[in-house]
Amino acid sequence: MLDLSRVLAGPLCTMVLADLGAEVIKVERPGGGDDTRQWGPPWVGEGDERQSAYFLCANRNKRSVLADLDCEEDRHLVGELARTADVLIANFRPGTLERRTLGYETLATANPGLVSCSITGYDPAGPAARTPGYDFALQAASGWMAVTGEAEGAPAKVGVAVVDVLTGQNAAIAVLAALRERERSGRGQKITVSLFDSALAGLVNVSQAALATGRPAPRHGNAHPTIVPYQAFEAADRLFVVAVGNDPQWMRFCEAAELPSLTTDARFRTNPDRVENREELSAILADHFSSAPAAYWLERLESAGVPCAPVRNVSEALDDPAALPREAWRMPVGDRTVETVPPPYRLSRTPPALTYPAPLAGEHDAEVRAHGWDPPPANAILQPENG
Repeated sequence: MLDLSRVLAGPLCTMVLADLGAEVIKVERPGGGDDTRQWGPPWVGEGDERQSAYFLCANRNKRSVLADLDCEEDRHLVGELARTADVLIANFRPGTLERRTLGYETLATANPGLVSCSITGYDPAGPAARTPGYDFALQAASGWMAVTGEAEGAPAKVGVAVVDVLTGQNAAIAVLAALRERERSGRGQKITVSLFDSALAGLVNVSQAALATGRPAPRHGNAHPTIVPYQAFEAADRLFVVAVGNDPQWMRFCEAAELPSLTTDARFRTNPDRVENREELSAILADHFSSAPAAYWLERLESAGVPCAPVRNVSEALDDPAALPREAWRMPVGDRTVETVPPPYRLSRTPPALTYPAPLAGEHDAEVRAHGWDPPPANAILQPENG
């Protein structure tokens, strides 16, 4: 797999596939490499081996080569790699690769089995084709910010680059589907996955509600537009959430929360009733839960099978015993070893594995230029005469 992408959506796509066993060569521009190499602090390592935490999150299991696509020699190298690749991932503006004789139609002539996936900001055939695609701008343009934040507050972005993440995962799914189809037809194909389309699809029930009603979706803060109670409450010591997804859970919730009288209150009997009377119910629950620590309520609710959780910081979440073990996913960076979050799936026969740590910019330049897709023997001396 040839990775011509940078930042997050494309690199995340290729890392997902690399974790599952794909061999990935990451092509980076000379003079700095992937943009995210400079997105810090925080940093890991020192001097020439310093890596940004941002780059580390999406670039393990890859080899890195530097290539200037405006240089004929480097362009030839990339073309040769593409002509023997199974998959090419890129996220340039429309026309960028075509002007350099690296477009899909050109490459597919020599490599008809090539699956080429282009990640763009918007549909390359649409009116916004040349608009740059950055997650923050797409969260604003797609409606994500409009539905995120407190009801009476300002729109807010999600705390991670959620549009990039969705797009990267969508691209990986599309690539796997195209490879599966190629097993039947023997032919590759061109895939386009846009951030804007991924953002709209990722709105799921929110976008469907807007289509069904003809009205823009409002913000509900930490509450849910169509389920009540499904929100955060401030206990005596910290914030916690409850997620009552159906009426049987509601009955158990009332008993566990020491509010049995609510089970017979006509205002709250069914979920539609509770949505209709959300303000009254939320006020009752907020006042009630403030009387005791979160641990008290969480123990009672968990015992009753009611979904609930404390609002944790990221470090607390990573330390949860329920988190997937990270021992096998520690990467050497300079003179340090840093943990990374493992893939969120387990396969019984072909589990994902860490083969390469996230590379330094151009770390594998010599070996790729000398050996192409095949890693050199362990004792190879990477000098010009060995190529």
